[in-house]
Amino acid sequence: MAKIRILIADDHALLREGIRAILSREPDLEVVGEAADGREAVERSKTLQPDIVLMDIAMPGLGGLEAALELKRDCPRVKVLVLTQYEDREYVSRFLKAGAAGYVLKKAVGAELASAVRSAAKGGLVLDPQVAREALREPEPQGTGDGSDPYDALTDREKQVLKLVAEGKSNKEVAALLGVSVKTAMSHRERVMEKLGLHNRTDLIRFALKKGVIRD
Repeated sequence: MAKIRILIADDHALLREGIRAILSREPDLEVVGEAADGREAVERSKTLQPDIVLMDIAMPGLGGLEAALELKRDCPRVKVLVLTQYEDREYVSRFLKAGAAGYVLKKAVGAELASAVRSAAKGGLVLDPQVAREALREPEPQGTGDGSDPYDALTDREKQVLKLVAEGKSNKEVAALLGVSVKTAMSHRERVMEKLGLHNRTDLIRFALKKGVIRD
């Protein structure tokens, strides 16, 4: 029987090592690679074509959500299983909209992780019970008049740009991280500001903090 091939994406080397040790005990699972950030996770996924990417959320540069959006486009066969400490409903909702196969909390890692990987590989939706409760909570009113979330109006690429600019990245840095020209990065940034009705970087940072795109 073919083993389930796994890529671990987390910026903490000790955590990657611990997860690898847990999964290596399972005869049907194989860790084929590791990544320290979202960009590396995308590039290694293109090369290794794992079945599952265990994806952290908060990573330098390209974060987990932004990497998941890119994987959905470039490696649609690869399933993303979120492994994080964050229980926020905003995160759960956005990853599920991005096509994630599941959302598991790091504090629950153990025997449950192997089961979660197997379920995700079979096409199931894996949600930690506490995360499931958060996902089912009624969302807070957005105050836009029609109940829509302006964040959802952004394209996947614009969501990536929003996060990077809010973190203080320059147009040149955004371009390098996303593999586009500086002119294209500037164009995406301008469209983000226009769609969200923002006028400067301070407004953009406030929006990103409010929506949980970045954390203070």
